Amino acid sequence: MKGEKEEGGEAVKESLEILLSREQIAARVDRLADQINRDYENKKPLLVCILKGAVVFLSDLMRRLTLPVEIDFMAVSSYGQSTSTSGIVRILKDLEYTVSEKDVLVVEDIVDTGLTLNYLCKNLLQRRPRSLKVASLLDKPERRKVDFIPDYLGFSIPDHFVVGYGLDFDERYRHLPDICILKRRAPVQD
Repeated sequence: MKGEKEEGGEAVKESLEILLSREQIAARVDRLADQINRDYENKKPLLVCILKGAVVFLSDLMRRLTLPVEIDFMAVSSYGQSTSTSGIVRILKDLEYTVSEKDVLVVEDIVDTGLTLNYLCKNLLQRRPRSLKVASLLDKPERRKVDFIPDYLGFSIPDHFVVGYGLDFDERYRHLPDICILKRRAPVQD
C-alpha cells in the first residue's frame, strides 16, 4: 500500500509492508487467552485497556477469555504526532473504577522504551491492587530505556514503526487488520 501525506508543504511518501498477518495475530491472541484463562482461574480480573491503540487487542482477547472479566480504560500519551516517544508520559483519561484489591491486567498494544508502562505500573501499584500484570501484543526490546518485561507477550518485533490492528500514525491506519511497517520518505528533489 502506498500513499502521500502533506507535511510542511512537502508531500511525504508512505508505504506499508505487512509484518504480522491477521492470521498470525489471531493465533497468538488465542494462545495468550488460553494462558490467561489458566493463570486467572477462579478469579475475575479487571482488564485495563490503554487507549486507543490496545482497543482492538482487548476486544479480541476478552472474547476468547472464558472467565468473567471487568474492563476499564486509561488513555496516556508519550508520542503526540511523532514516530518516536517524547519520554514524557501524560494521563489523558484515568480509570473510572478503583483497582484496590482487584487482579489487574493492563492490556497494551506495544512496549517500546518501557517508559509508559513503567510509569503506569508504578501509578497503579500505588492504588493497591491484589495483583498487577501486563499483557502486550507487541514488544520492541531493542528500544528499551528502562527494564520492563510484559507478563504476557504476543510478539517481539524489530525496531520498525508499525501501524494497524489498533496502532496508528497521526490517527491513521488503526483500521488495518494486519500489523504493518510504516515506511516514510520525502520525495527526491531534482
